Amino acid sequence: MRVSPLTPETFADNARAALADATLTGALRRATDTFAERRAAAIGAVPDWQELRTRAAAIKAHTLARLDAYLEEFTANATKAGATVHWARDAAEACAIVRDLAQARGSKRLVKSKSMATEEIHLNAALAQDGREPVETDLGEWIIQLAGETPSHIIVPAIHKTKEQIGALFVDKLGIPPSSDPQLLAAEARTRLRAHFAAADLGISGVNFGVAETGTILVLENEGNARMTTTLPAVHVAVMGIEKVIPRFGDLETFLRLLPRSGTGQHLTTYQSMLTGPDPMGQGPRELHIVLLDNGRSRIVADELMRQTLACIRCGACLNACPVYQSIGGHAYGSVYPGPIGAILTPQLQGLHSAGTLPFASSLCGACKDVCPVKIDIPSLLLELRRRAVAGEQVPAAPSRGAAPTTSKPARRKPLEALGWRVWSWVTRSPARFRLATAFARLGQKLPFAMRLFGPMRAWQSSREAPKLAARPFRDRWRGDAR
Repeated sequence: MRVSPLTPETFADNARAALADATLTGALRRATDTFAERRAAAIGAVPDWQELRTRAAAIKAHTLARLDAYLEEFTANATKAGATVHWARDAAEACAIVRDLAQARGSKRLVKSKSMATEEIHLNAALAQDGREPVETDLGEWIIQLAGETPSHIIVPAIHKTKEQIGALFVDKLGIPPSSDPQLLAAEARTRLRAHFAAADLGISGVNFGVAETGTILVLENEGNARMTTTLPAVHVAVMGIEKVIPRFGDLETFLRLLPRSGTGQHLTTYQSMLTGPDPMGQGPRELHIVLLDNGRSRIVADELMRQTLACIRCGACLNACPVYQSIGGHAYGSVYPGPIGAILTPQLQGLHSAGTLPFASSLCGACKDVCPVKIDIPSLLLELRRRAVAGEQVPAAPSRGAAPTTSKPARRKPLEALGWRVWSWVTRSPARFRLATAFARLGQKLPFAMRLFGPMRAWQSSREAPKLAARPFRDRWRGDAR
């Protein structure tokens, strides 16, 4: 059972600990650099890349504005195809539905393919209470399940681990001879997992897209484990966030060209499993259950400004591009959803009272916006959540039965920080004061020790270099040219 001891409230401490881990930062840098190179090559071969992004953003915006209607259409068509659709208002209801299904059918051997929605609701921990914790079958997910950890990336759960660490883990947990050869380690995992597939009587998956027009669910993967999870057991349970619905089957073409190139730099995902009801030939699962998960999403949809958060297709590109994520990894965020998308999604799911630090975990460089395949304006949403956190506006957590509503308190500004911003405002409102301030700053950069006398500047420069002011101000050069 995997439960992270880290939380968003302790983000600053989490980040400092991650920065001190040279092995972690090295593994992150190598992996994210590789993904960036692959992504650049993959999108370079698509002449209409920007048009695809614009189309995808428009489809998502249209769907989210009419989400209730498309969910009703999806439910009707999925039911007509033979699936059973369940509605879950929150994590507790979603877990209860899956637990009840497993108990009613006497299912003891569960397998599970990669799913962020089930991580969000802590489904494994809920099933473990009945002695039914499923075996994760995605290689990365299985590795961190063996390690008792949580995923640190949306699409590459074990991105934080080196092959040497995985080899040592397999020696400890599986009793194999010492090895760090990826081929040997993968072969060992394949052998072990095949036995679980053969014995499983219930399979659990996530959903990448749900098509309202046909009631079809689509599961994307690269290892074949999801296909075995959704076809070999007698019962298949798919947990689907309500934002995953799209209007038409033809819309899939747009997203299937965007997602693999953005996420892993592939031209096409290896396995694309489209499931419309249970297998009519009787060769697949006899039952298909789709759990539509709200867990705060309907509240986000109602917020027209923040609604675009739910356009995310979980490609992970923003994580790979983010300098903060590249330095500290996913666990430091203390959330199921790390990186830039997690910094805007988690506070809306958990509430600013518990995740109000995450919107500040960004350099606002805009790299996440540039790579997002559906053009989510993450920097603007980060700024809005920062504003709400400072103002103490209510961004409640996802509803939970029996839980009292919570509100956020105004963020407490440090006295020196508040004084600094007041001084900055006073200086920049006067050309004369601004010239005088830049003159002092130019003098200060000639005396580096002076810049380290104050706590904020000392902390800032501990890991950065202060920008160099030009020897001759632009204003003076402009006046000289004008003459």
